[in-house]
Formats: sequence, structure tokens, C-alpha cells
Amino acid sequence: MTARLVLASNNAKKAAEMTTLLAPLGIEVLPQSAFDIPEADEPHPTFVENALAKARQAAALSGLPALADDSGLCVAALGGLPGVQSARFAGEPKSDVRNNALLVERLAGSPDRRAFFYSVVVLVRHADDPRPLIADGEWHGTILYAPRGANGFGYDPLFFVPELGQTAAELDAQLKNTLSHRGAAMRHLLARLSTEPL
Repeated sequence: MTARLVLASNNAKKAAEMTTLLAPLGIEVLPQSAFDIPEADEPHPTFVENALAKARQAAALSGLPALADDSGLCVAALGGLPGVQSARFAGEPKSDVRNNALLVERLAGSPDRRAFFYSVVVLVRHADDPRPLIADGEWHGTILYAPRGANGFGYDPLFFVPELGQTAAELDAQLKNTLSHRGAAMRHLLARLSTEPL
């Protein structure tokens, strides 16, 4: 029997990643756009609070279990920025190109290029779930001086993985899912779902 859940995101690439990861458990992922659910506000200072707010809104408006993630890039030389503001680092409207340009500008002259992607995923069985399933993951690398690669999204073209000699935007989708922060968080969540199914 197929379980259904709503993904609290309008990002088509993220929906594709989640669909691939959850398919083996027989879980059908529906984007929140299928229910005309608007993007939730993300006013909180932490990834987990923002993910929980998004999941609760999607569950309330769809009547289904909901999955949300909040993720971002944390750069050592910038004190953890852009962090929860990763998608809007360069302001509104959201723009990967402008965000990447600002990151390169802010790191100009900095010898410390260390950074990590962080992701937290939250699954609520219903809007008022008192015990949401929460999992997280990290992916460490460095920030390049100029973008490379055409795959992925967000900061992927600047995020260099030293052990592979490639940026996240140069990896094929399957390998990226294996290595990425979201992939790690989802593996932790899948392990929970194997013992605590929807």
C-alpha cells in the first residue's frame, strides 16, 4: 500500500530528489503546489524551527503527513552565514546567481574557504504532531573563487568537494544524493521510518 505525503516546498528539483529517496519505502511524494499551498514564512533563527513551521503548515492545509527541510550553506569565514538566509542572501527576489556572486564578493581575499551544507528534515504525521521525526546531515567542502558545473542548484557551483576534485554542480544526481547533506539527513529519516512507518 502506498502512503502519501506532501512536500512543503515548491522547488521542483528538491521534489525530484525527495521522490527518488522515498520511493523505495512506497511513499508517494506530492508537492504542496498540488494543493495550492503557499510557501510558509521562515522567520526563525534556526533550520529546525523553519522546517517544522513549513511541515506543520503543509500538513494543516493538505490533511496529509508532511515533509519539510530547511537547509543552507554555512561558511566558516562568515561566522556561519549565509545560514538560514541562504536562499535570500542577496535579498528578494531569490536568485541563485546573485547569491553566488555575493558569496564570492564577501569571501574575496579570505584564505579560509571552509564551508558546509547543513540540512534538517522534519516529518509530521499531522499538523499538531507532538513528536515529529527530525533528522539532519552535513556535507563539508570549500568555496571556490568562481562557479563550476551546470548541475544542481543554489550554491552547488561554488561548493568544491576536495576528495572528488569536483563541485556539487559537477556531480551526477545519483552521486550527489549519496554524498549530500540532504541525502545524509534523508538516510537518517528513512532509518526512522523503517521502524516507525507513516
